[in-house]
Amino acid sequence: MIVKELKDLDFKEGEVLLFNKPYEWTSFDVVRKVRNTIREKKIGHAGTLDPLATGLLILCTGKMTKKIDGFQSQQKEYIGEMILGKTTPSFDLETEVDAEFDISHITPAQVVEAALTFLGEIAQTPPIYSAIKIDGQRLYKLARNGETKDIPPRNVHIYEFDIEEVSLPVIKFKVVCSKGTYIRSLVRDLGLKLNVGAYMSALRRTKIGDFDVSTAYELDKFVQDYKEFIT
Repeated sequence: MIVKELKDLDFKEGEVLLFNKPYEWTSFDVVRKVRNTIREKKIGHAGTLDPLATGLLILCTGKMTKKIDGFQSQQKEYIGEMILGKTTPSFDLETEVDAEFDISHITPAQVVEAALTFLGEIAQTPPIYSAIKIDGQRLYKLARNGETKDIPPRNVHIYEFDIEEVSLPVIKFKVVCSKGTYIRSLVRDLGLKLNVGAYMSALRRTKIGDFDVSTAYELDKFVQDYKEFIT
């Protein structure tokens, strides 16, 4: 995708804006920042990224908000890191480590072999620390209050789960997957497969369909440039 010049953007008619979501920002934080900058009320994002993840976030304005569902349904690509041999309740860095396991017997070949078993359609249970609603309540709110709920599994498709580097306990990986996939859950399940536990320590979304983070706006620069453009 070619990034348009600011002078060519028509937010009311409709634009598709790509942003590199900053670390610790929620997806709605980005929407709110851009909305307040461009003064366009009709704006939304096409697929949530967790606050501790970075990377590609698609925002649609004006008439292009009708296309959001289509963008959300496209394949996603992620790169990330996990820590093998430890677990956290949130499956990532949001919560503290709650268990540790010996990984001295684990080999890189075992990790690669285990990852391959997740290719194709799988039934995946989302994390309790997620924005999914059950009985009208967000799961992460229940989790933070110490409450639990039975979370029904959902079918997702894993097209690629490549182990790119093993330097135990750190494992670097790439995943290409369908809409609705929780990479945190995939990491948790890999740890279970190896009987040593795992949690996700870093995640970056690099692609959604044909959209690539390499062509995305940096949020601060977009805001600064736009303010300079309209003054």
